[in-house]
Amino acid sequence: MCTHDHKKNFSRRDFLTKTTLGMGAMSMASLLDPMDLFAGDKQKLVNSFGSGGTLGQPHFPAKVKRVIYLFQSGAPSQLDLFDYKPLLNKMQGQDLPKSVQGEQRLTGMSSGQATLPIAGSVFDFKQHGDSGAWMSNLMPHTSKIVDELCFIKSMYTEAINHDPAVTFFQTGSQLPGRPSIGSWVSYGLGSDNKNLPEFVVLVTKDKFGQPLYSRSWGNGFLPSQHQGVQFRSGKDPVLYLTNPPGIDGKSRREQLDHLQKLEQLNHEDLSDPEILARMAQYEMAFRMQTSVPEIMDTKDESDATYAMYGEDSRKPGTYAANCILARRLAERDVKFIQLYHQGWDQHGNLPNAIKGQCKETDQATAALITDLKQRGMLEDTLVIWGGEFGRTNYSQGKLTPDNFGRDHHPKCFTIFMAGAGIKKGFTLGATDDFGYNIAQRPVHVHDFQATLMHLLGVDHERLTFKFQGRRYRLTDVHGDVVKEILA
Repeated sequence: MCTHDHKKNFSRRDFLTKTTLGMGAMSMASLLDPMDLFAGDKQKLVNSFGSGGTLGQPHFPAKVKRVIYLFQSGAPSQLDLFDYKPLLNKMQGQDLPKSVQGEQRLTGMSSGQATLPIAGSVFDFKQHGDSGAWMSNLMPHTSKIVDELCFIKSMYTEAINHDPAVTFFQTGSQLPGRPSIGSWVSYGLGSDNKNLPEFVVLVTKDKFGQPLYSRSWGNGFLPSQHQGVQFRSGKDPVLYLTNPPGIDGKSRREQLDHLQKLEQLNHEDLSDPEILARMAQYEMAFRMQTSVPEIMDTKDESDATYAMYGEDSRKPGTYAANCILARRLAERDVKFIQLYHQGWDQHGNLPNAIKGQCKETDQATAALITDLKQRGMLEDTLVIWGGEFGRTNYSQGKLTPDNFGRDHHPKCFTIFMAGAGIKKGFTLGATDDFGYNIAQRPVHVHDFQATLMHLLGVDHERLTFKFQGRRYRLTDVHGDVVKEILA
């Protein structure tokens, strides 16, 4: 559009073309944030419509207002943490019976072994709480809150390697390119705090193991403002957020105002929704210049809080410190908070390695759930703990009395949840005596995802996005709500 266009005499066709594009922009703006169209009565809209996502309001009353997902990347060994199998200790060193193995496929790391020697756990198991949940001595702090937890011991997945398995859990597909769970939640439900992103990601610093890729919290084909925003420890919690030298807040505001006018002209010509998405991201970044430093500054946390979360909680970037940040983000109504903690991929030296992992995560996990409950937030917050698959009951490589490793096992593993909408002190599903096959109530990854969306008030079959001629959803064409665990 030229600068002298306003001097032209417009025809009726010109008028209709320009005004319909403008109406399109209004429609797109209503999808990005419908409350901005009714700025005079935003609080009324928050109460009646929800938080301004594309749904306008949830499909049905939500039990969960926000989610904190503690993803344990690398796959924790359920047989050394939650799934007590004394038979494995009795059969220590014996070859896994073919009748138990069945037709399950093995990874290339153990398929060439002459035998698959059964490896019992070297850790002590006891029952805890009124629910009698079995826990090993690796997780003494979590053991104290088992009556707040809901275990699913019959999870399963098709993916047998880490990258497709993580991608499957986070996006509903083993192939990269789909939107992550947090992006779907952002797209559907929007935000209750316009100064912070709907979807925030925290990754434990200086951890190694299987790599994490940003596509795990990517927006896929959804508008780009729905991608997860990673908060880092250190001077710049969000990359490229701070103003360069010589630019103050007033100058930045003026720059954005002028840029918005140019982008609006650009959108009128091209009708590309990503232009509006980019404008929304610029505005969010401007607001985050104030809100993010306040979130990341934990000096106002009490000594008692640090003591509850553990000594690591004073060190920025640790899992414990990120758990405190997760609670602070939840207090400010960030809707989906994703923590990633690497290092659970223990193909060898499992007894020593898993001790370190539990030391880093056990106390802070229990503290987060306890902290939320003390603040009255566990009533509308859902906490999830788990990895991408489980570990085998046999040893990968040489088995000794005090050392062994476990390979990937996708056909049965354990996750747990706590908080809103979930039964407390409850265990769903069970594995056989060998911990190798599901014996009761299988729960697929898509079932888990459908249940998570249900708790947020979303029918997983109805939240869709049309892309390349097909309507996609988080659960693809699968998934059933696991009604047995609903409170």
